[in-house]
Amino acid sequence: MPLYQTNPIKIYNSITGKKEIFKPINEGHIGMYVCGPTVYSNVHLGNVRTFMSFDMVFRYLKHLGYKVRYVRNITDAGHLENDEDAGEDKVAKKARLEQIEPMEVVQRYTVDFHNILNTFNFLPPSIEPTATGHIIEQIELINKIIENGFAYEVNGSVYFDVHKFNEAHEYGKLSKRKLEDLIHNTRALDGQSDKKNPQDFALWKKAEPQHIMRWPSPWSDGFPGWHLECTAMSTKYLGEQFDIHGGGMDLKFPHHECEIAQNEAAKGISPVNYWMHANMLELNGSRMSKSTGNTVNPSELLSGENKFFSKAFTPGVIRFFNAQSSYRSVLDLTNDGLLASEKGFYRLMDGMSLLNSIKSSDNSTIDIATWRQNCYDAMNDDFNSPILIANLFEAVKYINQIKEGKASITKDDLELFKSTMHAFVLDVLGLENTAESNSGSDKLAGAVDVLIKLRQEARANKDFALSDKIRDELAAVGIQLKDGKEGTIFTTN
Repeated sequence: MPLYQTNPIKIYNSITGKKEIFKPINEGHIGMYVCGPTVYSNVHLGNVRTFMSFDMVFRYLKHLGYKVRYVRNITDAGHLENDEDAGEDKVAKKARLEQIEPMEVVQRYTVDFHNILNTFNFLPPSIEPTATGHIIEQIELINKIIENGFAYEVNGSVYFDVHKFNEAHEYGKLSKRKLEDLIHNTRALDGQSDKKNPQDFALWKKAEPQHIMRWPSPWSDGFPGWHLECTAMSTKYLGEQFDIHGGGMDLKFPHHECEIAQNEAAKGISPVNYWMHANMLELNGSRMSKSTGNTVNPSELLSGENKFFSKAFTPGVIRFFNAQSSYRSVLDLTNDGLLASEKGFYRLMDGMSLLNSIKSSDNSTIDIATWRQNCYDAMNDDFNSPILIANLFEAVKYINQIKEGKASITKDDLELFKSTMHAFVLDVLGLENTAESNSGSDKLAGAVDVLIKLRQEARANKDFALSDKIRDELAAVGIQLKDGKEGTIFTTN
């Protein structure tokens, strides 16, 4: 029996504003779409946090036995500056500034994106479509919206008629914004726009003579609007209605709101059953911003070459840091927070190493079945990774107790214990002790083992002053020695 049959999940649905029991459209199968990066620069650390959160969701759904089709797009055209209907395409602008072809920009930063995600041990999506690879689908979608009366063409550009749409549907249902309020808070058009109303958004933009990226269409040589691509690609690969749509909180309005409107205007139905939004990543209590200098990119965080952090941090530590906060909470990236996470990460990894060496007994003094269910209950509650981690640290305590002879575990319970720890630490959270961190950990273990042997020799020679000195000096630097039936072990804190 698949695990999902005994582990119902509750997901916080952004469109209803509450947790709901997850019921896929097709039993045992899940369609999930997550908005990917616009590849005109190196991937932002805040974006990495969003993708890391949905990588964990993907991993857990697969662990439960679901067959998941995970689609995460690449935006390589159509995303204008400031997310508005004016200005240059971000990719084309970068190409003009660097005097290279737009597809060179796309290739360079797509490779960077994949390299960073591979460094953080991401699973690849099932499908990774590009906006430029789906121009035909986007043109067909525009035609359908025009045919249904919800879009209009002016001077070679096509705009979505938000006011006309709102007469028959509800624009703003996801972001909880009323069109009347949007009208009130919008400045009047300056007379140079082709749009009927400021709230209307572009489905197709006519390319100016100097615009590099352009495709033929029934209306003009031009390029698609940013919102359109996700509607076209998500429904092509997941169907007109699918289970989960994810992305960053910053995409809720206008991007995701426009996706809903486009789908309802073209097909008459809302495309997604469960909307999930990952919250923002801050740096030292403030929003990350290139203009203020309050920003750090993933490579700088990994190398330690930045002005914010006292050292370099491994991918596993950063991934663990992310999992210690709910995906729906604002996460503040600080030096103290990362240092604390580093200690917790290695404490967990030390526990995983010790787990492989403990021996079974005739009886269990630990209720492994209840502990295991607590792990599932945490993840079943809207992927609550902080509570899961609390349960994993409880497991580390059990491991140390067994190793010290203060607790016991049967062979069957030990196998269940090992498989569950492996599943949640490695498969679900995606944590791994990288070669770099393993090297440091191995050197530490070797050095402490030498001191443990010297301490044992001192005790055998009744030199208890030296024995106590070794123990106390190690404790002073955060290394605890624990004497048990099977010898002396150490833990770090």
